Amino acid sequence: MSSFQTQRDLFDLPEGITYLDGNSLGPLPKSAVDRARTTMAEEWGPMLITGWNKARWMDLPARLGDRIGRLIGAPAGSTVVGDTLSIKVYQAVASAVEMRPGRKIVLSDNGNFPSDLYIADGLLKSLKQGHELKVVDPEAVAENITEDVAAVMLTHVDYRTGRVHDMKAITDKAHAAGAIMIWDLAHSAGALPVDLTGCNADIAVGCTYKYLNGGPGAPGFIHVRPDLIDQVRPALSGWLGHQAPFAFDLDYRPGEGISRMRVGTPPVIQMTVLDAALDAFDGVEMTDIRARSIELSEQFISEVEDGCKDVVLASPRDPQARGSQVSFRFHEGYAAMQALIARGIIGDFRAPDIMRFGFCPLYNTADDVRHAAAVLCEIIATGEWDRPEFKQRKAVT
Repeated sequence: MSSFQTQRDLFDLPEGITYLDGNSLGPLPKSAVDRARTTMAEEWGPMLITGWNKARWMDLPARLGDRIGRLIGAPAGSTVVGDTLSIKVYQAVASAVEMRPGRKIVLSDNGNFPSDLYIADGLLKSLKQGHELKVVDPEAVAENITEDVAAVMLTHVDYRTGRVHDMKAITDKAHAAGAIMIWDLAHSAGALPVDLTGCNADIAVGCTYKYLNGGPGAPGFIHVRPDLIDQVRPALSGWLGHQAPFAFDLDYRPGEGISRMRVGTPPVIQMTVLDAALDAFDGVEMTDIRARSIELSEQFISEVEDGCKDVVLASPRDPQARGSQVSFRFHEGYAAMQALIARGIIGDFRAPDIMRFGFCPLYNTADDVRHAAAVLCEIIATGEWDRPEFKQRKAVT
């Protein structure tokens, strides 16, 4: 199996830092700096507005969509990039509800990312048609998929614990009940193999700043199954989702294929950074990434549990039921994470007591894991976390 050293060399990893937070924000690809500089200095600068044509800026959403599509098992022409993940969740839920008139329930679970729940709940309240967002435990999703459910909306990998839903089984159950299946791949894309086509998923959304390394604020993406796309009416009818944006018609006509799911003007500089970041996946198989990810996470669990009895594994024990992250519970998890960060080990914290550690074989190594586990155990054993500066909550945890 590849050591991924070639891919690791593509990233600007600060000296003295062990980075285990790529499940929240991927590190900077070295080539992204030059790509952004080229976009600004050689395209935007001399080309001005003609860059939309000369530099093919307008094509970026579709081209990037196809590059991401390869990583999530989606056929060409079925994924488009642009706007934020929140916008894409809104589009997905609005379209699903409209395709199932008469059904009033959108089903989700309490392991879903809260923003997805906020977006869905706000949309359903705005409709004022008696819709309900029903939120259950992850283990209870399947039994709650009934014939009054319009859509099932789930995050494939639980952002807190890394628990993985069985995409094929749940999608099949949703379809058997006549519901639309929506998957959020924010913690899946670029981290583990996803087969949207094989699972027959209806709609999928995701972000690009985590395992895809597109940078802070990088745009989201949306996929719609090809045979459904002509049935989807974009609730957010933005001008770039129009069939002929530069006809400037006063009436909206949805564009052809997945282009109808475009909304606003693409963030060109950010998209070119993402384009550079995706180069790290060229020639890499997601199955190899997954196998190495499991090796790293299993090593981390073993070494932490061997060296520290005061933390409790919050992630599934079975690596096949876990995404590319490991979470441990500790009663002072926030302070312990701040102590780790002060020692150059970067993970993150999720309330109320979860310390999260992401593993990305594109740049993480066994030495990273060994060092992080040893320092974590030392911090817990010595009580190094019990200092006032480590308990002071920051805006981002």
